[in-house]
Amino acid sequence: MSKTYKDWYQWGQQELLTVGIEEAALDARLLLEYICRTDRNTLLVHGDRSLSPFEEQMYQNSIATRKNRIPLQHITGEQEFMGLTFRVNENVLIPRQDTEILVEEALRFLKDGDRILDVCTGSGCILLSLLHYSNECHGVGVDLSENALAIAKENGERLEEEAEWVCSDMLKALPKQTFELIVSNPPYIPTQVIPTLMEEVKSHEPYMALDGKEDGLYFYRKLVEQCPDYLAKEGMLLVEIGYDQAEAVSKLFSEAGFTDVTVMKDLAGLDRVVAGRK
Repeated sequence: MSKTYKDWYQWGQQELLTVGIEEAALDARLLLEYICRTDRNTLLVHGDRSLSPFEEQMYQNSIATRKNRIPLQHITGEQEFMGLTFRVNENVLIPRQDTEILVEEALRFLKDGDRILDVCTGSGCILLSLLHYSNECHGVGVDLSENALAIAKENGERLEEEAEWVCSDMLKALPKQTFELIVSNPPYIPTQVIPTLMEEVKSHEPYMALDGKEDGLYFYRKLVEQCPDYLAKEGMLLVEIGYDQAEAVSKLFSEAGFTDVTVMKDLAGLDRVVAGRK
């Protein structure tokens, strides 16, 4: 007797559990939906449907890949963020829900027609989300990785949002101009902590997007040093931070002359964003 849709889901879940994947049920379902082009309701309402031989083989292959700790998003090539779907691969940090807090806070300060600079743009998810949910704003995304910028450009085209993409080590190669809003989710994990991260992160996400150098604050120092030259009067700088970095980053902001320095928390109640005004 051939397996049903529900049978294959249960098989995939058990396979992932054997290697200790915490979200085995979720990943098994999402991979099945990706292969079969179905949605969550299919498991609930049409769990007795069959898979084609091609779908069965593809699902087995995708489960085997996930068992090797390849991130789910690298298998599907996509990640949802701010209600939008972004293309991702091994060259960009996978967008995370925590980073939506940065976008939501930035939108509070954003006015129609503002110019936005996104430093360490990666997939472009922050900048493109801000452009999507605002009117007539102009965006520039900066990243040191040409491969990351290629993904950001593709995401801009997919979402039909126009932005300028610049390859630069922080702001070194960016022509002098001013922005009302600068945002960044820079690398902020201390070098010595990276080996302790989940296998999916430390082995499959770009190291340069994780490594915040010895104390995790290297790129925040660069930002507060370079950004004032690019911020318009009363312009805002907002950055994502690690859960234990609020005090140190706020101090960097204040020492660099930023005012109205504020810390915002994420949905788990952890410090997640620091904002300051030029």
